Amino acid sequence: MKVALLHDYLNQAGGAERVLLALTELFPEAPIYTLIYDKKRLAGFEDKKINTSFLQKLPFAASKIKYYLPIMPVAVEQMNLGGYDLVISSTSALIKGVVTPPNTLHICYCHTPTRYLWSDTHSYPKDIKVGSVIKNILPFMLTSLRQWDHQAAQRVDHFIANSNFIAKRIKNYYHRDSEVIYPPVDTQNFYISNQIGNYYLLISRLRPYKKVDMAISAFNKLGLPLKIIGTGEEEERLKKMAKSNIEFLGSVSEEEKRKYLSNCLALLHPQEEDFGLTVIEAMASGRPVIAYASGGATETIIDGQTGKLFDEQSWEALIDTIIKFKPQNYDPKIIKAHAEKFNTQNFYEKMRNFINNSYAEFKNKK
Repeated sequence: MKVALLHDYLNQAGGAERVLLALTELFPEAPIYTLIYDKKRLAGFEDKKINTSFLQKLPFAASKIKYYLPIMPVAVEQMNLGGYDLVISSTSALIKGVVTPPNTLHICYCHTPTRYLWSDTHSYPKDIKVGSVIKNILPFMLTSLRQWDHQAAQRVDHFIANSNFIAKRIKNYYHRDSEVIYPPVDTQNFYISNQIGNYYLLISRLRPYKKVDMAISAFNKLGLPLKIIGTGEEEERLKKMAKSNIEFLGSVSEEEKRKYLSNCLALLHPQEEDFGLTVIEAMASGRPVIAYASGGATETIIDGQTGKLFDEQSWEALIDTIIKFKPQNYDPKIIKAHAEKFNTQNFYEKMRNFINNSYAEFKNKK
């Protein structure tokens, strides 16, 4: 069976890229098709055969890809996937819109329906940093892209959602059913520490929807130690608003991240995530998670046993939760055992079964 893997952009490291790497383990010979690839920003794909779209050759595409949004559908549809038996797209944007031959099965692993077109369509024009002219025409552009995105989603043969939360979004926005297979987490690489530090931890890209500013506001008032791992467009603004009890660690190695996770009082998760890989990594380290009760966190955290959920997404609610939080009441071994439900082997097994069954059914219909 000849297989191709698809991914929106290869220019940043995140949960979606880890899923793609896991797919390359299942299909090591499969080439990767993507809109753009930036070797400097993303490690781990050096030995993969990567095919990019014409956007790769355009000025500043790797760093300013959002400016090419109007022509992305053209770039996606121009990708030639003839000759493949199976195409698997890993997407939170537009790559699922590829045009495949009738004899090619297309399975889409959907991290989320395109955020800026659907769930964030009203906030996106306000949050994006572009000129006033583009801001004024952006809503009209998004309407056109939304129509294309819905139509493109109908080309997919089977959807896989990374959580029940996303399965509901796929049904709501694309009117398609989906199978839920949670993303893979290398739980065996995380460990329980004998010594716990006196700090809380937050790991996130520093972007508006991640609500890092909410956590900073809470800890500015609490005065408790908070360490933040991650970089992003909001970094300068967040550093200016943070008091001295808040430390920005920037990008850290995987080894350092595991150390910070195993020694923290708890991981903070103030945002709504489609799944939340870092939540599982914290629990694999035996540490509880304090999370906003929405999105994937409601599926992965057992409230009062592996973490604590708060209902209102505000710094006041976060403060109230932290004041009441008792880390000594959480058993690291129980937390870690729960995290094992989301390990890499479970992902491999469920993906293999779904792909094999879907392909057999597809061939029988031909």
